Amino acid sequence: MRRVMSVGEEMISFPTLTDAKSNEKKKKKEVVYDLNEAIRLVKANAKKKFDETLEAHVVLTPDMRRTDLKLEGTVAVPHGFGKVYRIAVFAEGAAAAEAREAGADVVGGMELVENIKSGNVKLDFDKCFSTHAMMPSLRQIAKYLRQLMPDTKKGTVTKDISKAVKEAKRGVPFKKDKTAIVHVGIGKVSFQEDALCENIGAFVHELLRQKPAGLKKSSKYAGYVNTVHLCSTMGPSFPVTMQSLSIAADRHVKKYVQ
Repeated sequence: MRRVMSVGEEMISFPTLTDAKSNEKKKKKEVVYDLNEAIRLVKANAKKKFDETLEAHVVLTPDMRRTDLKLEGTVAVPHGFGKVYRIAVFAEGAAAAEAREAGADVVGGMELVENIKSGNVKLDFDKCFSTHAMMPSLRQIAKYLRQLMPDTKKGTVTKDISKAVKEAKRGVPFKKDKTAIVHVGIGKVSFQEDALCENIGAFVHELLRQKPAGLKKSSKYAGYVNTVHLCSTMGPSFPVTMQSLSIAADRHVKKYVQ
């Protein structure tokens, strides 16, 4: 209510009225959780009848929207993803034997190429690998393989077939989208907390390992990662501290890499 002052009255400054709700919103800062606490909250809020996936959503910096800054790969998580991947390998001789021993589902050389051409092999693979020697023969079935076609840039044409197959069997693919966000499944909510924590540590380590050379070098995350949130398939998300993620990545290196 505005007061009208008469002539001669002393001018008095009144306090400015503000929106109390607006102030409350400003005071309420988003709570950021330690990794272990965030995992516990995700598990507690996974209410669906099916075994939900624990997902990580990484918001990268605006610089990462540049099309020349690539970010795509597969990370081998220590405790698996909760899904069995079918792997095909185009190889002959010793490399074919290595692929079978590593757990590849379908292994073959020219006979496999011919069977794919004739439609005798169902293309129900999640990923295909090839030796360099087999690549010239694969050109004739490229139209059948399409996105499964082995590619040196994707690391699916390799000399170390055994390592590639083993990593693919328990690997989790990830890729940034057009808005510079990475969405990735880390494991099932039913996994033990420690197992999920180690899986996340492996993913963060690989994310940092692939940090483009053109970004700032002042710290691991500077100019690269803005925020990381965890959630289940159908549950709410919880932001995670960079410090706890960094600790998880360092533990992964000490236990599995070094």
